[in-house]
Amino acid sequence: MAFRGKRPEHGGPPELFYDKNEARKYVRNSRMIDVQTQMTGRALELLCLPEGQPCYLLDIGCGSGLSGDYLSDEGHYWVGIDISPAMLDAALDRDTEGDLLLGDMGQGIPFKPGTFDGCISISAVQWLCNANKKSDIPAKRLYCFFSSLYSVLVRGARAVLQLYPENSEQLELITIQATKAGFTGGVVVDFPNSAKAKKFYLCLFSGPSTFLPKALTETTDEEEATESAFTSERTAGLSPPSPRLPPPPASWPLSPLGSPSPLLCPHVYSPGSFPQFAETLFLLSSP
Repeated sequence: MAFRGKRPEHGGPPELFYDKNEARKYVRNSRMIDVQTQMTGRALELLCLPEGQPCYLLDIGCGSGLSGDYLSDEGHYWVGIDISPAMLDAALDRDTEGDLLLGDMGQGIPFKPGTFDGCISISAVQWLCNANKKSDIPAKRLYCFFSSLYSVLVRGARAVLQLYPENSEQLELITIQATKAGFTGGVVVDFPNSAKAKKFYLCLFSGPSTFLPKALTETTDEEEATESAFTSERTAGLSPPSPRLPPPPASWPLSPLGSPSPLLCPHVYSPGSFPQFAETLFLLSSP
């Protein structure tokens, strides 16, 4: 089922979009396989797992198992959850090494507390921002997802979720619900000045953290990630800075209230891939 000219999630629920034809692309299309593998490698890097130590990881929106294959090649064990039967069938046909589960992440992650050492997700979370039926309330589904994810992670573990936010409001909706669930962290934007190569990684910590990893850039002088101690303090009542100022660092924390911090967000910028989309730098801290 093809939905050309618009975002895939606008065409209906993911279990319909990711049908047998779409699943076949993730098995045969070399470019899609390469992109998926590269993003998985970057997500695993941002998890900052102990070197040389096999970990038990959760892959949300595992699809045909491409990301899981990368985890296996790196010596990790994993469980994948996906809402599309066709994608999971493709994963089974490929004899992936991880365990597979058919499920809707918006209804929660069905595992015992403290099960996983970390979590990755590639291009899945933005699907929760769309209501495909009257009973779907994006904020509630996001909170159910994040609160259950927080529970199933070992305390102090990280989750790195690569996503494609449609606009600033959607990104704020996602981060607010992650904060309500207890996460701290922020967003790393790789190649922020490239419309094609730009990638958003939501880096969530189930415990305190004092820094965000560095973002990848196209310049020879790599932009430094913002380093900040995340506390329970909220920032509010601040006016957005002028959008004419130069672009911010490529890595930044987010605020649960969607209001910029005077120390962490001196700039606003408009990414070329999101028309009429101006982003600020926010602090993401637990309530």
